[in-house]
Amino acid sequence: MDTNPRRNYKYGDEMNCEINGTNYWYEVNGTGDPVVMLHGFTGSTKTWSDFITKWSDCFQIIAIDLPGHGKTSGSIPKTMEECCNDLSILFKKLSIDKFHLVGYSMGGRTALSFTMLYPNMVQSLILESASPGLEIESEQKDRIRRDEKLAQKIEREGIKSFVDFWENIPLFETQKRLPTHIQQQIRDERLSQSEKGLATSLRFMGTGSQPSWWDKLSNLSTKVLLLAGDLDTKFVTINTRMNRELPNSELRTVKKAGHAIHVEQSEMFGKIVTEFILGSEIESVNT
Repeated sequence: MDTNPRRNYKYGDEMNCEINGTNYWYEVNGTGDPVVMLHGFTGSTKTWSDFITKWSDCFQIIAIDLPGHGKTSGSIPKTMEECCNDLSILFKKLSIDKFHLVGYSMGGRTALSFTMLYPNMVQSLILESASPGLEIESEQKDRIRRDEKLAQKIEREGIKSFVDFWENIPLFETQKRLPTHIQQQIRDERLSQSEKGLATSLRFMGTGSQPSWWDKLSNLSTKVLLLAGDLDTKFVTINTRMNRELPNSELRTVKKAGHAIHVEQSEMFGKIVTEFILGSEIESVNT
């Protein structure tokens, strides 16, 4: 198998690949060691446009639209485990045996799940504002109920009404400090989604529906970087506990940032992530 995917693609390739009834949209930019990036709920490959622009000279960046989002399409709903299985097939098709994996929020839950299921494929793992799921069954059931209500709201009221609601939840309050044009970019990305896609994602890949990895974190030997914004107190607490459980992790709390660090402190996000990846590359060569 060709383990050097940079020979297979030119800069800026955009493609899709049918896997188990879903057409996965992905974009490949740059040259260097492969870095896979997974967006959050209501996001797409556009989430990473700033990072790609600044760092595609250093890495080959593979950004993927997750099920229910962006240009990925399919009639078969995907659970978290099924999505991760599909991604493993996609990476094999791309001849990528090992890579650095970055995930934000929902994409972080997906990235952690993938690493738990396919640890030998992940050289290092970067989780931005992510969690291992919910460990108590009653909390899982409650979250499933709340996600179902939200899915029905999206289907009933449409994307615009949902986005008007979603951008005003407390989790994203800090984004109102961003310049108007950046807020509009985020809103446009959210508005580009479909009612069916988001509703299906909530029902099948929501926090309550996915496996809980809390009791397995101590078994993960992969090097992990945990990122949380200091204004996002909920995820600072979650990631502080994750950092205690993981045997090979470090936690960076980014100042003056909320949930979306890559947007609210993009320069710092890029610096921290690239230094971590390059450090992991050096460690890999020396071992």
